[in-house]
Amino acid sequence: MEEMEFLSNPQRQPFGKGARLDDFDPREAGRIRDFHRKFGEYAPTPLTALPNLAKSLGLANIFVKDESKRFGLNAFKVLGGSHAIGRILAQRLGLPFDDLDVGALRAGAFADRLDGLAFATATDGNHGRGVAWTASQFHCPTHVFMPKGSASIRAENIRACGAQCLITDLNYDDAVRLADGEARKNGWVMVQDTAWKDYEDIPRWVMQGYMTLAGEALEQMRGQGVEAPSHVFLQAGVGSFAGAALGHFAAVLGDRTPTAVIVEPKRADCIFRSLAAGDGKPRNVQGDMATIMAGLACGEPSTLSWGILRDYAAAGLSVAEHLAANGMRILAAPLPGDPAITSGESGAVTCGALERICSGPDQAIRSQLGLSAGSTVLLISTEGDTSPEMYRNVVWRGGYPAPDLAN
Repeated sequence: MEEMEFLSNPQRQPFGKGARLDDFDPREAGRIRDFHRKFGEYAPTPLTALPNLAKSLGLANIFVKDESKRFGLNAFKVLGGSHAIGRILAQRLGLPFDDLDVGALRAGAFADRLDGLAFATATDGNHGRGVAWTASQFHCPTHVFMPKGSASIRAENIRACGAQCLITDLNYDDAVRLADGEARKNGWVMVQDTAWKDYEDIPRWVMQGYMTLAGEALEQMRGQGVEAPSHVFLQAGVGSFAGAALGHFAAVLGDRTPTAVIVEPKRADCIFRSLAAGDGKPRNVQGDMATIMAGLACGEPSTLSWGILRDYAAAGLSVAEHLAANGMRILAAPLPGDPAITSGESGAVTCGALERICSGPDQAIRSQLGLSAGSTVLLISTEGDTSPEMYRNVVWRGGYPAPDLAN
């Protein structure tokens, strides 16, 4: 398998001529962050500088946003699920979203008016855990469906939040369809992090929740003396996280929007294929999409995120499995003087890709991206060791979970 495919996005638009960014502007981001602050578990996650890695790769700065510290749930996804559920509750109760009293709801207020409200979702683990945790805070049940091959520990963590959780024999996209069908049949509210025709409001709320992460990162960089990143590497499954982060950066920074590189596993590179098609239309990937990057094993782009990625991403990368594994090791065992970061398979792939681009024998990609001694790169470690057994297998033993994923 080829190590890495690079594509300079032929569909990128000049700033101001691309997809609308109204949903991701600073005012809306501020309202959503105020909502997240209502949870006692909220705190900005660390933005970690890796100066020695940056120097070794010929860059000015590398910053890693460490989402393993988010809400005690080891991943960023709760930001989206909690915001969506907050919006749903506000609508159900007839209250302005900004006035929603999280503390009162957690204490059982309005229980009679929320009786019978239940949620459903499909997940590889992190999104479902965030939805289940939030729903449990408000005393609502959740029904979670996972694709085949999902790590049992991720299902156990979801069940620990009080949710019912089933690992299916389906791929991710078909698990989404199953969850949606069950929700319709049983009167549950579907809280999904991808959108499709006639299902966009809730996925939009999920996407908007991720702006809290992006806003924190910009504030923290300024606190460390850097106005904004010149480059950002964003991993993508359906593209909701990447679209939200890039949409917010573009809304805030305008024509100073960083060069954004969208990174996906080769077996699930639907955004890459959609960009390569060049006709403005998304493309799907079929089949099992077996990859250690479980959080990115998605074959159908979200209808909400696609337009943002199509118009504002600078490039796409479709990468082999071992680059994710190498990123995990680089962050776990850093150069002397740099702090260690525990990053899972989906969280570390951008680090592995950046290292290969900057230190590999072929420097053509580096040149096309304009990575230089003056570049400041932002990476988002979207998860910690959400599957501890896999993490140890990769980081401690240098292995993979199955022979067919060795490339």
